[in-house]
Amino acid sequence: MILEGKSYRLKFPWVGVVNRSQANINKNVDMIAARRREREYFSTTPEYRHLAHRMGSEHLAKMLSKHLETVIKSRIPGIQSLINKTIAELETELSRLGKPIAADAGGKLCTIMEICCLFYQNFREHLDGVYVSRLVLPSLIHLSLTSFNFANFVRDFVLTFNIVHRRTGGDKVYNVFDNQLPAALKRILGSSLLKLMEADGYQPHLIAPEQGYCHLIESTLVTIRGPAEAAVDATHSILKDLVHKAMSETPELKQYPALRVEVGNAAIESLERMRDQSKKATLQLVDMECCYLTVEFFRKLPQDVDKGGSATQSIFDRYNDSYLRRIGSTVLSYVNMVCATLRHSIPKSIVYCQVREAKRSLLDFFYTELGKLEQKRLSALLNEDPTIMERRSALAKRLEL
Repeated sequence: MILEGKSYRLKFPWVGVVNRSQANINKNVDMIAARRREREYFSTTPEYRHLAHRMGSEHLAKMLSKHLETVIKSRIPGIQSLINKTIAELETELSRLGKPIAADAGGKLCTIMEICCLFYQNFREHLDGVYVSRLVLPSLIHLSLTSFNFANFVRDFVLTFNIVHRRTGGDKVYNVFDNQLPAALKRILGSSLLKLMEADGYQPHLIAPEQGYCHLIESTLVTIRGPAEAAVDATHSILKDLVHKAMSETPELKQYPALRVEVGNAAIESLERMRDQSKKATLQLVDMECCYLTVEFFRKLPQDVDKGGSATQSIFDRYNDSYLRRIGSTVLSYVNMVCATLRHSIPKSIVYCQVREAKRSLLDFFYTELGKLEQKRLSALLNEDPTIMERRSALAKRLEL
């Protein structure tokens, strides 16, 4: 097309150069001398004399350098953005891998304590029922002023904001107190009523005010030990599940398997000690109700107006059916009163001995034992995968660059 005489406007102006001949290359002609002869050629040749200032390799190098500088300046924001993005990705991965392990015993101990604190925080959040929310705002891009409804927008906003995840460990504990324990106590009352209604007769010693009432009441109250122990065990099981959940949500523990095992074992052992203490205290509440009856309750009872007959009559003739039924009603009333009291005191004992102590001192014994360990044992707890160490070192070097 050029040979046909057609012209085209170039995006960049053309520059003429004189190539080095193969003979000059073979003779190792100096580049400075070659450039000097090139300048002489363009300045002495009539066709290029008026363009000599825009010809030659030197002018071409200046133009390319200026063009490269312009391109680099235009690409700097993108390059800076790419660099920042790469740095952020490296820092994120480095944060995920964790800090490098200190060489001294104090540094290792500090690292272990920090990891334990993260685990402990997750455990307490599960126990307290902390909300982990994610705000999702409704899109306003396609809303027009004519179709916008503020009431619907507020409703959608509330609905999207309430898309949350709640750690419901505390709710499970309260479910034991609000449902499991009351249901068990109710079954005890029903069983006691059934026994009294199906009894084939009252023995003479049961009619004695002191021994009779005590025997009937104690034989019923002692059965509350079962539901009390079950409530303690159920709470212990819930706390154990929270420990496992907190461990799974602590990535630093996944990084050190040996430390994960030790922390898990220490937490479970601590919960077992709390369970034993809670069971002892809770059963003492039941035993106290069994060994000493509330005298004031019986003082308020109506007098024995249903007695009949003389002292010479047999025991079954002296007391009519109404009086004997009242004995059963009195026993059930007293047991019901005690169950109502224990329905509130047993949860308080469990919360005090287990839940409260778990929040306060779950790893206290482990911390005490941790301070006694030598550096070799601390290093064993922080026995990290070599590939992770190499990857962390490589990321740190890239960030320095």
